[in-house]
Order: sequence, then structure tokens, then C-alpha cells
Amino acid sequence: MTFDIELVIVKMVIKMNLYDIEVINSHNQKESLSKYKGQVLLIVNTATECEFTEQYDHLEDLYEKYHEKGFTILDFPCNQFGEQAPGTMEEIMSFCADTYGVSFPQFAKIDVNGPLESPVYTYLKEQQKPELSKRIEWNFTKFLLDQNGHVVERFEPLVTPYEIEDKIIELL
Repeated sequence: MTFDIELVIVKMVIKMNLYDIEVINSHNQKESLSKYKGQVLLIVNTATECEFTEQYDHLEDLYEKYHEKGFTILDFPCNQFGEQAPGTMEEIMSFCADTYGVSFPQFAKIDVNGPLESPVYTYLKEQQKPELSKRIEWNFTKFLLDQNGHVVERFEPLVTPYEIEDKIIELL
């Protein structure tokens, strides 16, 4: 019975459009991702105490450079990997703003794997190239999406945001 229910949920998510998904924003309110329709998106699972946290600086640079041209970064803090995103949402946002000047949209903490996985990440993993692992392995895994909400490419944490810049430009 449980398997049947999980299969139905997976089939529903596969047919779901990114813009049908609602998330909890940094102010603890529901927000539809339809708000970002027509924009090139970079969706990132982040953590404030990770060895890749300095990528926030790179992400903010790209956001400032291309936001007016239709590019947005969506930041989803995740505490699943070594509990490297501790604290409240307010503490995370304060750290990001004070340390890296982050101004792109940030959302409530989520899980990117497992039974409590956010529908955003279920959608992203189902839309990526089939030869890639569906499991997110660490913080700062990045998904680049076109203006129609389709996953163009997934980038692992070692790929810096600057290395993605040319692909962002191509989509804009």
C-alpha cells in the first residue's frame, strides 16, 4: 500500500509544473513559484557553515549583474548535510545579508532528499538528465532552469557560480 501511494505521488510530481509548486518563503508565508515564471532561475540548496558558503558571494555577484535581465537565484537552506545550516531563518538571512550582501530570494529550510523532501527538489531531480544520480549529495548543488521552468543542467557543489555564468547568459 505504501509503495502504491509513493508511486502516485511521484507520478503527480513528474506531471507537475515548477510553477504549480508552493514553498514557504523567508517570512514563513506560502509563495507560489509562479511568481518566477519567465525568468532564468538558479536554484541552490545552501548552508551557512559549509566549506562552499563563500559561494554566496559569487551568487550575489551574478544576481546583481543579471537580475534586471531576467535572472533570479532561489536559495533553499538545507540542514541535511552535517547540520551545516543551523539557526532560525532570521539568523540565516542576517548572516547572509551581513556577510555576503545577499539580496536574492531566500526560503525556509527544506530537505532535499528523503521522506520530507521538498516538492521543489523532487521536481528538479525528476527533470534532470536521467544518467545523473537523483540524490543530492551535498550543499550548494545548483540547478539552472530556463524561462519555462525546465531544468537545463545540474551543477555539483565544486562548480562555482562563476563557472555557470556563460550558460546563464545563453539562456537570457
